[in-house]
Amino acid sequence: MAGNSVRTQAVQNITNRRPMPPKAPQSLASLWASDVFTLSKMKECLPKEVFKSLKKTIETGAELDVSIADVVALAMKDWALSKGALYYAHVFYPLTNATAEKHDGFISVQSDGSVISEFSGKVLVQGEPDGSSFPNGGIRSTFEARGYTAWDVTSPAYIMTTDNGATLCIPTVFISWTGEALDKKTPLLRANAAMNNAAHRVLSLLGHTDIAPVNSSCGAEQEYFLVDANFVNSRPDLLLAGRTLFGASAAKGQQFDDHYFGAIPERVQVYMQDVEEQLYRLGIPAKTRHNEVAPGQFEIAPFFESANVATDHQQLLMTVLKNTAKKHGLVCLLHEKPFKGINGSGKHVNWSVGNATQGNLLDPGHTPHSNTQFLLFCGAVIRGVHKFGPLLRAAIATASNDHRLGANEAPPAIMSVYLGSQLDNVFEQISNGEITGSLSAGVMNLGIGTLPVFSKDAGDRNRTSPFAFTGNRFEFRAVGSSQSVAGPLVTMNTMLADSLNWIADSMESELAKGDDLDTAILKTLKTLIDEHGAVVFGGNGYSAEWHKMAVEERGLRNLRTAADALPVLKEPDVRELFEKLGVLSPVELASRFEIYAEQYILAIEVEAKLVVSMAKTGIYPAAVKYLSDLSATLSSLKTNGVELGNERLILIAGLLSSMTAAADTLNATLAKHDFATIEEQLQFCANTIRPLMDDVRRFADGLEGEIADELWPYPTYQEMLFIK
Repeated sequence: MAGNSVRTQAVQNITNRRPMPPKAPQSLASLWASDVFTLSKMKECLPKEVFKSLKKTIETGAELDVSIADVVALAMKDWALSKGALYYAHVFYPLTNATAEKHDGFISVQSDGSVISEFSGKVLVQGEPDGSSFPNGGIRSTFEARGYTAWDVTSPAYIMTTDNGATLCIPTVFISWTGEALDKKTPLLRANAAMNNAAHRVLSLLGHTDIAPVNSSCGAEQEYFLVDANFVNSRPDLLLAGRTLFGASAAKGQQFDDHYFGAIPERVQVYMQDVEEQLYRLGIPAKTRHNEVAPGQFEIAPFFESANVATDHQQLLMTVLKNTAKKHGLVCLLHEKPFKGINGSGKHVNWSVGNATQGNLLDPGHTPHSNTQFLLFCGAVIRGVHKFGPLLRAAIATASNDHRLGANEAPPAIMSVYLGSQLDNVFEQISNGEITGSLSAGVMNLGIGTLPVFSKDAGDRNRTSPFAFTGNRFEFRAVGSSQSVAGPLVTMNTMLADSLNWIADSMESELAKGDDLDTAILKTLKTLIDEHGAVVFGGNGYSAEWHKMAVEERGLRNLRTAADALPVLKEPDVRELFEKLGVLSPVELASRFEIYAEQYILAIEVEAKLVVSMAKTGIYPAAVKYLSDLSATLSSLKTNGVELGNERLILIAGLLSSMTAAADTLNATLAKHDFATIEEQLQFCANTIRPLMDDVRRFADGLEGEIADELWPYPTYQEMLFIK
């Protein structure tokens, strides 16, 4: 056991910890959406015509009738009061990847000094938080503080309950006084509307007359680490940066593959069950839980929901994961790479599009070669990724995600599409000008009578592909675990809308020339795959051969870091894409570049300052103390006739000297501020600051392997990953 006082106390606290008992199980029916103002609850408490109007807005996107707001607000307030809520909050999602909320009481003081509960339709529909300190990327001056929240009726209100009480939470958009989007929800709603309009064009050309609103859906697999709070509280890097900036690898990591899908540790399962109960109350359909690859790493995956609701639920899920961990004496780490040398965490975004009348538009069926509807929508995705792959890369560009992209646990930074052998063959036929059939999926027969014979999927999965077709949806695997899914969904819906409009234009042109519908479809698809098929790749995305082929032969871009990717947001074709579809104005898009670039720079500056501080105030004193003790021991032995060499002293002194010099160089380099452009500063952080941080770490981690364990100041990888 560690002898250092802080580390020793941390281990003792964990060892002596009394486990939190699991809650008594409740039926799913009693839990499900019990804290959500659902359609069924609205139907119970709203007048028939009011409910009918509100339901129409929610389900079809029809304009909200503000005249019903007072009635809805009264019913919502009464329901919230019955659940113990004394406050309400407009919840919104500023450009920080976090959630923001302003709490107001239902209390209203009367002239006689008494109080009543009050909540009007005007307050429900519109709020006015102080927006002065939220990122705006130059949209307005610092002294201009007015911002508005507006009720998003398509995402249900809910009660957030903590040990300190209950609050009615109302999902909203957040905009400036001049009307620009300052949040992640507004562009997502716009992108989905643009995609819906474009999808209607294509479906109409296919002969459909009854077309329900087309919506995108999302199911995001959330990976995370759990570390005991006693350890995290002793690590300034985990507290402030979310990842370990120092730490030698433990003798055992993930090399035995024994953690992946293994038995869930008892303490962790109690935590998971607590999380799931809260999620079910909030109407969040948590479906899957399991151990992930790295020790201390886990995953939770919800069922598919409409993209807007799924995005709100993702933010809630991250909040619940982190807050619940505290109750169990744990810290939930959502950083993409909290520990060096083992797998990091992603958030695979499973994405599809569909509606109530035509179903899932990315479902190929059993004969995809004859499913022209699927081929057109799948082709639209291929074109979108090819044209706007760099934008997809920019949508998941953060300082933290740079640590995992291209490593063995994440796809490379080159955006490509994996279709599987069956669809590869179909699109190859299209390129040749004639569709003749689909490869058979086949069956799996294990030759054991007690085991069933079952149908195989038409193609295998490719975990090295950043954008892979997985049966009836695409999986965007490059999204970071700490990110909001809104940015990727905005990008995917917008690029799909653009491609569907291109397909509709092409088909209309071919039909105007006198071609029949089948010929128009085939010509459109052939042009599409001939021009954009370079993005389709089914091989090993990690290989050097693919990287060379992708860039040199196929013209794809390899944007290795966020510093390389974020300037894509300033490129003319990206600006034109968002502007013509009404998703982001040029001003709004420019603001996002400024905000995300600043966040990247600030994240690296914080880490660099922590590296200097921890090296000088934690590791340096420990190393000096050990050198002093070792020198005294060697001198004493020599005095008593035992001659030992000074090689160990020389080794440790050399590591210490090198670490100190590297920390001094990093500290001096941080002081540089003369950058001509923000792009230059991004590259400086990526290519100068980060390598200098790595230099300090290399020497510090070397010292960890040499210094006596009782003197090492910080909890080690072995302790943090394996003591629960």
